[in-house]
Amino acid sequence: MKQYWLMKSEPTEVSIDDLMAAPQHTMPWFGVRNYQARNFMRDGMRVGDGVLFYHSSCAQPGVVGVAEVASTAYPDHSQFEKDGHYFDPKATQEQPRWVSVDVRGLKKTALLPLSELRQMPALEDMLLLKKGSRLSITPVTPAQWKAIQARLED
Repeated sequence: MKQYWLMKSEPTEVSIDDLMAAPQHTMPWFGVRNYQARNFMRDGMRVGDGVLFYHSSCAQPGVVGVAEVASTAYPDHSQFEKDGHYFDPKATQEQPRWVSVDVRGLKKTALLPLSELRQMPALEDMLLLKKGSRLSITPVTPAQWKAIQARLED
């Protein structure tokens, strides 16, 4: 059964424009260093799952595009880059700790800001909107997906 996800990225790291400019509109989702978010990628995501691309830590956070999961989970290369921002000294090639999935951009949308998401009654239980929620990847229910898709098409 198809599942849905919200995946946050800082636009200075990887933006929706970067994704849409990539070959086949596909890029690895790397640098996740939270075990729960990692587990969502490793254990929950399947090829073809829907993704809401969300810009975070910017002047206007919000949904900026629609994408899909384009690969199963595989070891995140950035954990092995000794001079990199996401290096993990406990990770080895034999026992990687972190995973990536490839994400394929389907369309860039007009910004649906966080402030508007908070005003949508259909999203009152959305994990993104829960107080203290900081995960970079969260599941989205089919009803939440449908409500956001309808708003994006307005």
